[in-house]
Amino acid sequence: MNQNPENGLPREMLPEELEAAQAANEADALAQLENLQAELAALQAKNAELADQALRAQAEAQNARRRAEEEIAKGRKFAIEGFAASLLPVLDSLEAALAVENASSEQLREGTEATLRQLLSALERNKVLPVAPEPGSAFNPEQQQAISMVPSDLPANTVAGLLQKGYVIADRVLRPALVTVAAPQ
Repeated sequence: MNQNPENGLPREMLPEELEAAQAANEADALAQLENLQAELAALQAKNAELADQALRAQAEAQNARRRAEEEIAKGRKFAIEGFAASLLPVLDSLEAALAVENASSEQLREGTEATLRQLLSALERNKVLPVAPEPGSAFNPEQQQAISMVPSDLPANTVAGLLQKGYVIADRVLRPALVTVAAPQ
């Protein structure tokens, strides 16, 4: 409502003024509606884009997980391949030795020693190392297994004798060395 200039009180609007005011209000409301619709459309587009990115990221993560599982399976399946390949010359030497009909004991010994060197070399290339403690060395329960305690001039709880070599691969014990340990005096 407009104010009456004579007394400052609100005056009644004329029908034309009323229609103009309503038209202006409708135009404002329509403009606001159009702005809200445009904002809604932009937000819906952004939502669709983010949903698509999320689906793609999820699919990529699943593919990466699947590829990693396949690589692990292949690694397990073929992990021994290098080790087996390094043992093939040892196998060849043993087969060649058996093919010789009338070998002398000296020839057999030489062939056996050569085959043993090949085997030790293959094990070493694959990080399989012997554990053969010397008498008098400290007993190591992580790599050695005490079979018995024997009277000895050596200090107590030291290796008195080696019964069987042990082997480690990297830092993992494949087989502990079997030893006798010096008994306390």
